[in-house]
Amino acid sequence: MAAPPDLGHSGTVLQPETDTQSTPLVGHAAPPHLQVMSFNLRNAVGDGTDPWPERRAANRALLRAELPTVIGTQEGLYQQLREVAGALPAEYDWIGTGREGGSRGEFMAVFFDASRLEPREFDHFWLSDQPNLVGSSSWGNQVVRMATWVRFRDRSTGVTFVVLNTHLDHAVDEAQRRGAELVAERLGEFDADLPVLVTGDFNVAAEASEPYATLVGKAGLVDTWTAADERLSPPYATFHGYQPPEVGGDRIDWILTRPGVRVPVAAVNTFTLDGRWASDHWPVQALVELPRA
Repeated sequence: MAAPPDLGHSGTVLQPETDTQSTPLVGHAAPPHLQVMSFNLRNAVGDGTDPWPERRAANRALLRAELPTVIGTQEGLYQQLREVAGALPAEYDWIGTGREGGSRGEFMAVFFDASRLEPREFDHFWLSDQPNLVGSSSWGNQVVRMATWVRFRDRSTGVTFVVLNTHLDHAVDEAQRRGAELVAERLGEFDADLPVLVTGDFNVAAEASEPYATLVGKAGLVDTWTAADERLSPPYATFHGYQPPEVGGDRIDWILTRPGVRVPVAAVNTFTLDGRWASDHWPVQALVELPRA
């Protein structure tokens, strides 16, 4: 799928390295269910004893085991995302743009199983007073923040829905608050009966922060973790910083939906490979079933 000039990327896939077989926590979803993952990859900049080349195999093994239908990633850099694409089966594709424009900076990429999902429309916006200006920044944050959304049609069920993927600021309360408000405003522009899935690293605690109250309270979104019929893991903190899982810590990575989406399963995936982490965040997952018109 071709992207408008300087606005996106899709379809560049490298050949995968040798697979490592792992037991999935949630695993491949059969229709009508979708498996959704939100995953802060931790960018490929130098990272002490856990640089990307040392985490790449764990990332590959995790994704090949889980095979999410759609993945919202945060922090990925262009070459890193090419490697993630190469870790997934050939039928997967992705859409994204660098937050500083083109291939520059981190992406809020959306990966998807193209044999199941057909992208019909996509766009990007920046969390600023000028959301349509590439690379714009406001509200005191020193880091450019953005969102990418894709409208999909499920080839199996015919259901059309939107995935929006974002990453709120890590340091400035005002930027976090206004970023969440802008996301809510943009979601409100979609038809009210259109199912929506929101993935992201929100950098604030679920159930105990103003951005959460904005999105789940005022905007009426549903937290898949709290709504799930079954949780396949304890309530781990989702940022671990290369430390063992912490029960009861802050859950800063979320998957949200509009009401009406059924959530049979949610999980925080603490996968490691030979003692190596895939990232400094645990990916969060949800098995969902979208309402049919």
